Amino acid sequence: MSRIAVLGAGAWGTALALHAARQGHDVALWARSGAAEMALSRRNPRLPDAALPASMRLSDSPAMAMERADFAILAVPVQHMRAALAGLPAIPMLVASKGVEAGSGLFPTEILDRAGLGVISGPNFAAEVAAGLPAAGVLASSDAGLRQAGLAALGGATLRLYSSEDVLGVQAGGAAKNVLAIAAGAAMGAGLGENARAALITRGLAELGRLVLALGGRAETASGLSGLGDLLLTACSSTSRNTALGERLGRGLSLEQALAESRGVAEGVATAPALLLRATTLGVDMPICTAVAEILAGRASVREAMVALLARPSRAE
Repeated sequence: MSRIAVLGAGAWGTALALHAARQGHDVALWARSGAAEMALSRRNPRLPDAALPASMRLSDSPAMAMERADFAILAVPVQHMRAALAGLPAIPMLVASKGVEAGSGLFPTEILDRAGLGVISGPNFAAEVAAGLPAAGVLASSDAGLRQAGLAALGGATLRLYSSEDVLGVQAGGAAKNVLAIAAGAAMGAGLGENARAALITRGLAELGRLVLALGGRAETASGLSGLGDLLLTACSSTSRNTALGERLGRGLSLEQALAESRGVAEGVATAPALLLRATTLGVDMPICTAVAEILAGRASVREAMVALLARPSRAE
């Protein structure tokens, strides 16, 4: 049995905490707010259908949740990661957050910038993992000991985890898929059809592949669970917050109106310009992600962005 601290009681952090508890581990879940209420009701409003077991400790203090923990799982939004972790102990940590920091263009492990880090990612909707439905993912770290500890603790009958050393490539997939899902949703919301969505997903995967290679990662990462797998799940389901946001944009809503109707955070909104910053620094062309950033900034409509993409010069696939 491991002692695991899960930092962040959003839907994904709660789902991972529930999964770890089902594996028989001693789990503490830190919630920025509402910890006392969740401790009494044994429910989290972010995942109302999932009961929190009596064995799971709820805390409003990240330091207390991490006390004597073997490792932590970090599931706080990327844009708040620096503030959330300021002054906390540097224990081994698996990052479950997906995105790129605005302004810096850094991925989560680059923000943390220390030893003993790993990433867990893949095509996983929180509600399904919380319900114990079968799923698969990737656990990436340059630390072989942390990889093995994470696989042993979190792998199980309902969650099959594959190991990887491509830490940046795995994070690139988790970030880009949210931006590309906005594009796919926008195409559907605008009535552009399934052909357009399939083309956006396929060419979006090509963009991701270029970025992964430029980061020093492996081509297989882009075509694996943290790349293609996560992109397919997110871009083909209206239950995805990012796809649903794109659909509303495609129907003609402004970004403010679309966000007002959103359930939770659509990570792709902040990620799009930050991902482009990183891609530009590396000299990587990402036209679909650029189009999404233009739409989000109000500089292009969905149809204008699609016309611009189709008008790009012909090239070999």
